[in-house]
Amino acid sequence: MSNKLLKQCVAEFIGTFALIFIGVGAIYHNVGLLAVAFAHGLTIAVMASAVGAISGGQFNPAVTFGLLVGGKMTVKDSLAYWVAQLAGASIAGFVLLFLFTGQLDPQNGKSLANAIVASGTPDLAAKGVDAIQAVLIEAILTFFLMFVIYGTAVDNRGPKVVAGLAIGLTVTLDILFGGPFTGAAMNPARTFGPALASSHWNNQWIYWAGPLLGAALGGLVYGRFLIKEEK
Repeated sequence: MSNKLLKQCVAEFIGTFALIFIGVGAIYHNVGLLAVAFAHGLTIAVMASAVGAISGGQFNPAVTFGLLVGGKMTVKDSLAYWVAQLAGASIAGFVLLFLFTGQLDPQNGKSLANAIVASGTPDLAAKGVDAIQAVLIEAILTFFLMFVIYGTAVDNRGPKVVAGLAIGLTVTLDILFGGPFTGAAMNPARTFGPALASSHWNNQWIYWAGPLLGAALGGLVYGRFLIKEEK
């Protein structure tokens, strides 16, 4: 691994750690949908602004995949980013588990772990949302996120100075809509880390399939069509 890629992975690890740490913590404190949405959105906004010049501030395997599909990343770099993002999310999950329960084994006192860390793991609403609807919701929300990322942070014509804020606000508005239905993860790492720490794997595949599909469509539409159309 090159020194540049190592630095990028460290930045992705820290940013993803922050997202899960703040996001699950906000849900744990039961501060309401609006506050949870802003907790996630503001974390993305500030961390993406902080490390955007280093790694792009992705913090999301789906976003990385969308950039790969759009021709903005290599397979090698994408895989390295995935490892860093999932590691950051997982470490954050276990740190939260320790802070909230005083132990690191999700099987030891599992009911307590599930009541706390698992409550911060996105899952389907108890009623009214089936798997297909959930995949569609996650795909659409992630498409919006990917579209804004391309439009503000990737496209050279975009307003890069506000990219971090625009991306964070997109996460916020997505959660305001999708939170009551699916938790509005838009991010496989957002579900993987807390799930690993709490053994709460309900509907995990949905939070990979939906975001990856939506991000890929965003990469194709903006990265392969809208940007190139104007050249």
